[in-house]
Amino acid sequence: MRITDPEEFARAVRMHVAGTLSRTRDSHIGGGYSAADILAVLYTRILGLTPDNLNDPNRNVFLLSKGHIAATFYTALAYAGLIPMEDLALHVVDGENYAGHTRRFVVPGVEMSAGSLGHGANLGTGIAYAKKLQSLDGRVFVLMGDGECNEGSVWEAAMFASRFSLNNLILIVDRNRLQSYGSDEQVLNMGDMAEKFRAFGCRTVEVDGHDYTALENLFSQIGLDGDSRPTAVIAHTIKGKGVSFMENRLEWHFKSPNEEQLAQALEELSR
Repeated sequence: MRITDPEEFARAVRMHVAGTLSRTRDSHIGGGYSAADILAVLYTRILGLTPDNLNDPNRNVFLLSKGHIAATFYTALAYAGLIPMEDLALHVVDGENYAGHTRRFVVPGVEMSAGSLGHGANLGTGIAYAKKLQSLDGRVFVLMGDGECNEGSVWEAAMFASRFSLNNLILIVDRNRLQSYGSDEQVLNMGDMAEKFRAFGCRTVEVDGHDYTALENLFSQIGLDGDSRPTAVIAHTIKGKGVSFMENRLEWHFKSPNEEQLAQALEELSR
């Protein structure tokens, strides 16, 4: 069931994910909801991925570095028409391919195995560099959490990408300001993240991560407008976006909705 309107796409993803995580008792609904609008714009307006071009070396590439939001990502792949809708019933089922963290090779459209954070930026940099060396088309989009920017590997990637003018690389930070055990400021204060990426040589843009038009306008231009630098997009988002009792609540990094909470979430999302 392919959906092409980003707002409708994001709403459908959030509603389906609520049911999936309530049923499986899996977690990470808050971080999935903060990223849902970014995924919606990428998969309906930007990436141009189809089942027929997933192995085309000139395709756009999307990497989910914050792989713990696997349920949200699988659901986005389904609504983008890249995997069957019925596969979503296999989430965290023993022996199936839809694990709680994404794995490459076993799910179409999943381009990296995730779990340990801080690696998507490096893999994306490598793919972008390889595209440059081989004169291949297509941009590389990496979606990271702001908490994983605590990892030094992210900044090594930014330095390398800047040094080799990888303007085909777009690092997107889901800036919801909450990670596993507290706010970013409480855990490891990163200060002005945009200025940090600029200091490492990236063109840095800040955007409302829930504004479909702003996201589409931005993603449609970066890497194609003649600027030679890699781009870091600081997407300001709300953890648990769309459900009042989840928004900006740390516990929804881990919790799954019970039946009553599921009913309330679906009611709010359907408005």
